[in-house]
Amino acid sequence: MCAALADWRRTHYEPEALLQIAMNVEAQAISVPTGLQDYRPALYGGIAALELEVDGVRRVPLDVDLKELQRRIVLCYTGEPRNSGTNNWEITKRHIDGDQFIFDCFERIRDTAATMRTALTAGDWDSVGRAIAEEWDNRKRLAPGVTTPAIDDLIARAKAAGAAAAKVCGAGGGGCLFCYGPPSAREAIRNALAGGGARILDYTFERHGLGRG
Repeated sequence: MCAALADWRRTHYEPEALLQIAMNVEAQAISVPTGLQDYRPALYGGIAALELEVDGVRRVPLDVDLKELQRRIVLCYTGEPRNSGTNNWEITKRHIDGDQFIFDCFERIRDTAATMRTALTAGDWDSVGRAIAEEWDNRKRLAPGVTTPAIDDLIARAKAAGAAAAKVCGAGGGGCLFCYGPPSAREAIRNALAGGGARILDYTFERHGLGRG
């Protein structure tokens, strides 16, 4: 949206400057601090890792077989959007205040992200599933509002149908859930989620992002 408005005003922004504007606008709109990772997929497309270093944030594109990855993911809308921005800020504040439990969870999530990066680039799909499951287990420990009984029920249905893992997308504020499993179980997972009241979403991976034009 920021890019469209800039184009309408015939104003040019470099990609990272546009990203900063989007971050600030969102923070003003929801009245809590925002993250920095969610904007880059829309801006650049593809699969990438973010390296958070003392001298800045680096986006590193990853060579991942997108067709094989897509065969293993089912995306759905749960009907349960949540005020996840507030949850994120409460968790961040506890981290700033030195809460050791939060520190431990963050470190586990960090390590899982590194494992996921290695598994994705190697095409080790079983390890990808284990990493997703481990990340979700640790994310749920961060705060009570990370998940809901309805989301837990959908995840249980998906796992009973053959899913290896599931988690809400991002912080889950949009109410979307993705489930991961072998291609042979994909249709059963879709049916199980639909049977639990979720709306299955068709999707494709965006390869080029905003810069494709």
